[in-house]
Amino acid sequence: MILSELWRLYEADKRIQGFSPNTLKAYALQLKMLVRELGDLDISEITLNLLKECLAKQSDRLKPSSLGHRIRFVRSLFRFAYEETYLTSNPSLMLREPKMEKRIPKFLIEEDVIHLKISCQSLRERALLEFLYSTGCRVGEVEKLNIEDLNWENCSAIVNGKGSKQREVYFTTECKVWLKKYLASREDSCKALFVTDTNPTRRMAIPTIRWALKRLADRGELKANVYPHRFRHTYACQLLDNGAPLDFIQGMLGHEKASTTLIYAQLRGERRRELYRRYF
Repeated sequence: MILSELWRLYEADKRIQGFSPNTLKAYALQLKMLVRELGDLDISEITLNLLKECLAKQSDRLKPSSLGHRIRFVRSLFRFAYEETYLTSNPSLMLREPKMEKRIPKFLIEEDVIHLKISCQSLRERALLEFLYSTGCRVGEVEKLNIEDLNWENCSAIVNGKGSKQREVYFTTECKVWLKKYLASREDSCKALFVTDTNPTRRMAIPTIRWALKRLADRGELKANVYPHRFRHTYACQLLDNGAPLDFIQGMLGHEKASTTLIYAQLRGERRRELYRRYF
C-alpha cells in the first residue's frame, strides 16, 4: 500500500470520527508535504530513520511549532496504519517533537477594548466585537453560529467546538443589546448570526471576521495586533482576574485537557507587567 492509498483510508476514518473539514484540510496539506519529501512510497518501505531524515531537512525552514504539527500528523498516520494492521510495526513510534519555548498568550487590556468599541462604525462591528469579547469563542465557533442557537432569556448560546463538541457560552447584557440592534437592522432571512455586508444572505466567513477586526484596529490606531483568538485570551485573563478557578475556565473555553488551560495561570503576572509598562 502506498502513502496516498493510506491517506484515503485514514481520511475516511477521521471523517467518521467527526473531524472538522478544516482539520482534514490541514492534514491533507501535511500529507502532501510528506509525499513531496519521501515520494509516494509503499508504506512498508518507510523506516524511522527515513522519517527522521525527512523531518530533519524540514527543520531548517520550519518553526518548532510547525515541525511539531507535522510530527504529530506523521505519528497519527502511522499509528492508524499499525492499528489497522496495514503495517506490522509502527516506524513513527519513537519520533519526538522539538522543544518549544513556553509562550504566554497575548491579550488586550481594557484600554484597547475601549478604543475598539469607540472605533465601531456599524452595528455588525459592535455586535461582533461584544460577542467575541464576552464569550471567548473560537473564530470557527462564531462562524458557524446561527440566530436560533441564542437563548435571549439566559444570555447564552450553544456553540459547536472542536470535534463537534457542543457547549454553552454566555454573553453580557451589553452584548445582548448590540446583538438585538444588529439583528433588527437586517432585512435578510439568512439563519447565520453574522452575515457579510456585501451579501447579507451569505454567512460571515473566518477570513472576513479577521479582516473586520483588523480594519477596526487600524481605525482605532491600536498598536496591539488584533485578531479573533486574542479576544479568547483576553476573556480567559478577565476570568482569572476576577478569581475564577481554572477548571471553570477550562469548561468555558471548551478545552479538552486541563494542561491547555494551565498556560493561562501565567497571565496574572504578565498582565501586571503589561499594565505597569503601559502606565508607568
